[in-house]
Amino acid sequence: MKSKHRIYYIALFSVVLLGLIATGMFQFWPHSIESSAEWTLEKGSVHDAPLIRLPVSSPLPERGDLSCRMHTCFDVYRCGYNPKNKIKVFIYPLQRFVDEFGVPISSTGLSREYNDLLSAISDSDFYTDDVTRACLFIPSIDVLNQNSIRIRETAQALALLPRWDKGMNHLLFNMLPGGPPDYNTALDVPRDRALLAGGGFSTWTYRQGYDVSIPVYSPLSADVVLPERQPGPRRYFILSSQTAIHREYRAELERLKEENGEALLLLDKCSNLSQGAASARKRCYKGQVYDYPQILQESSFCVVLRGARLGQAALSDVLQAGCVPVILADSYILPFSEVLDWKRASVVIPEEKLSEMYTILKSIPHRQVEEMQRQARWFWEAYFNSMKAIGLTTLQIINDRIYPYAARTYEQWNNPPVVKWSSVNSPLFLPLIPPRAPGFTAVVLTYDRVESLFRVITEISKVPSLAKLLVVWNNQNKSPPEESLWPKVGVPLKVVRTKENKLSNRFFPYDEIETEAVLAIDDDIIMLTSDELQFGYEVWREFPDRLVGYPGRLHLWDHEMGKWKYESEWTNEVSMVLTGAAFYHKYFNYLYTYKMPGDIKNWVDAHMNCEDIAMNFLVANITGKAPIKVTPRKKFKCPECTAIDGLSLDQTHMVERSECINKFASVFGTMPLKVVEHRADPVLYKDDFPEKLKSFPNIGSL
Repeated sequence: MKSKHRIYYIALFSVVLLGLIATGMFQFWPHSIESSAEWTLEKGSVHDAPLIRLPVSSPLPERGDLSCRMHTCFDVYRCGYNPKNKIKVFIYPLQRFVDEFGVPISSTGLSREYNDLLSAISDSDFYTDDVTRACLFIPSIDVLNQNSIRIRETAQALALLPRWDKGMNHLLFNMLPGGPPDYNTALDVPRDRALLAGGGFSTWTYRQGYDVSIPVYSPLSADVVLPERQPGPRRYFILSSQTAIHREYRAELERLKEENGEALLLLDKCSNLSQGAASARKRCYKGQVYDYPQILQESSFCVVLRGARLGQAALSDVLQAGCVPVILADSYILPFSEVLDWKRASVVIPEEKLSEMYTILKSIPHRQVEEMQRQARWFWEAYFNSMKAIGLTTLQIINDRIYPYAARTYEQWNNPPVVKWSSVNSPLFLPLIPPRAPGFTAVVLTYDRVESLFRVITEISKVPSLAKLLVVWNNQNKSPPEESLWPKVGVPLKVVRTKENKLSNRFFPYDEIETEAVLAIDDDIIMLTSDELQFGYEVWREFPDRLVGYPGRLHLWDHEMGKWKYESEWTNEVSMVLTGAAFYHKYFNYLYTYKMPGDIKNWVDAHMNCEDIAMNFLVANITGKAPIKVTPRKKFKCPECTAIDGLSLDQTHMVERSECINKFASVFGTMPLKVVEHRADPVLYKDDFPEKLKSFPNIGSL
């Protein structure tokens, strides 16, 4: 009797245990493709997938609508609102498609790369196993390599997908489009309205804002570890490592090699090695064998030429090596160019200018090359180094289109996580026009001219875009006025007391400066109106990498003396704007304080002169651009100031200014200042219209 009860309880316990196990399995199914037997290649699950036979009469999708855009061929209402602002992605169950005769539609089935891609997506926050919640659908049909699929049958398989609906909200990944002899730049599989993440788009086949241009994955990324190398000069200046490039390009590269000798290393495949995986990792030059891609780390610039296809895996190898890619592939849509600023990490040269490549690259400053090397490596780490990175970046781009109010910013896409200088952004790589909302910070340098200082503060406070006032009190022997005596303004006003009386204090990167725009202004510039200041800020917003100022100055070459001369006379030519009244990006404060070449900063502080000229040299040298003078006012006079009050009225002032220009040109090793005849004026400034129709009516006259 007891044995019967024992058997009963054991059976009951077993049933409960099995129920718990089953509940656990269903609770977590199938959040991870990698952990799901349905997807994992290693478990041989591909062979266990259901077999689907395609009749010859199966429907065939349309070729593909080149006019598709997100607002015409994508149903955003399927995505709906969710607190996380994340699209939900459904991956179709794995199936094996064959034609009527049992021949598979793909010669390779599910590639390891596509399996990795699907696994990564299924492990991400984008994934959902509930098809009714899905915003985006990804077929488990592998079309990464067009060479391995049958075009017509693959299209028929897509049309049989339960939610196909003429491709609406479906995403296909393809890295090797086209085939011989034409090698089209987009997948040839008819796909209706489906989005395409393609690895070889040209401007003719890319649907702007709809398709996503992705890189061609390099298998070497997983097999070869290249430790990050510090930016700087390298053994070779230019390196070409691609094989099977067009003979005309090869001939041009060989000519460049003859002209520039050891500066250029021209590699090709090794003819004395047996074919196989080992030979793919070797390159040769005149019998000398080099390890690939390791050799790429020995060059500052690496050539990436078009092959039979526009997209080349070599681009990924070059980025991994921290070598600046020199891309010669006309009409090529660079990977993720919708969000990545490729000017920061590469040099794009028209194919017809291949012969000028060496000269073009030699003109790039060394510091900029180092920044590009650093950025190239980071692009690879963030977006290129795995199928997971490529897949999730693609989904994030689509996600940003659907939820633009929660989209990643330019800085988030392009700046490495650890950014120098308190996360300040370089104005060389800002969006076209910086945002209006933050406004600008006015930094007023003063010593003891309290009355004119208060007048300047009062006038600046009327400017609509003013965000904060920062007064740099440069007098260590006298305390600033009591708080109750300061003008009442509608923005925060902070007084910073300096430890030493230095002109460079005006360019220190104070933590209080939270805006990108800075207005540097002296305490005696009382003649500028609020309209003139607001207009100057609006001009700076369109040219955030420039100095935008009011008093213009010029440098001239004195042929008799054989040196540069500072000129402040009335002239239409301008090469400098004085920072006694000028807008600039706060990034330049960091460069001035921490990266100014030579002993320029110390020289300025010792002579109490030329800090504005030094800033003009610095900005012009970094950007290669001239400053912008705004408003018609050509001369700034200060009738209230005396020779005792103003440094600029000292008799030796002009002589020292000329000395500054010559010294700075010597330190920089060049004359970076650019002379222009240009002035920015408001629209309708001189037109005979009522003042109320003008945006900036209170602009000074000539």
